[in-house]
Amino acid sequence: MNPTASASPTRVDEIADGIFRISTPVPPSVVPGGFTFNQYLVRDDSPLLFHTGPRMLFGAVSEAIGRVIPLESLRYVSFSHVEADECGSLNQFLAAAPHAQPLCGQVAAMVSIGDLADRPPRVLADMERLSLGAHEVQWIDTPHLPHGWECGFLVETTTRTLLCGDLFTQFGEDHPALTEDDILEPSEAARLSTMDYYAHAPDTGRLLERLAATAPTTLACMHGPAWRGDGAAMLRRLAARVG
Repeated sequence: MNPTASASPTRVDEIADGIFRISTPVPPSVVPGGFTFNQYLVRDDSPLLFHTGPRMLFGAVSEAIGRVIPLESLRYVSFSHVEADECGSLNQFLAAAPHAQPLCGQVAAMVSIGDLADRPPRVLADMERLSLGAHEVQWIDTPHLPHGWECGFLVETTTRTLLCGDLFTQFGEDHPALTEDDILEPSEAARLSTMDYYAHAPDTGRLLERLAATAPTTLACMHGPAWRGDGAAMLRRLAARVG
């Protein structure tokens, strides 16, 4: 799990077999308390990037991807919902990788990506699976969890890694790539003291239970460290707080 060598502040760490966390720290002078923007790269026959980061980070993220695979070999660029840190540099990646497609759920394709993206998306229905080679991803619709009608997540089924987007967001710029420490209480402290980004929709608890049913052993969070352990129990603890 040693970071891939580079002079860039953007780290690359393998958090599960063939799955790499790409993390760029943002200092407190930019975001109070500091912050991290994480993307996740699945290295395989058909490489997949989950989250692009905002457009201003395209250079750093694309350079980091190049430490693991040729950037132009990207096949899918995916995200949880339409937001700058999720898919802000989508079209820049499509331009850099000529065979890449956006990969998203049906609602995102219908209301946004079919128009915003420079290439038609590969659309996944709820619970649909897609083989990348040795890895397989499954899309799970989670409307309004934590926010956004089009929201959904990918679970990588062979490593049981849940690419869980904004869930368990933590502030701070200095985090380990992968931790087994508690991530719920720090994320809840940030949510309750700074901004409550959950929709608190009627289905929140049910949707978190759907994610828990995948029994993930790694939670790949977009802000803060990735986490290893009993993911189902962690998600059910979250449901008890926000569901």
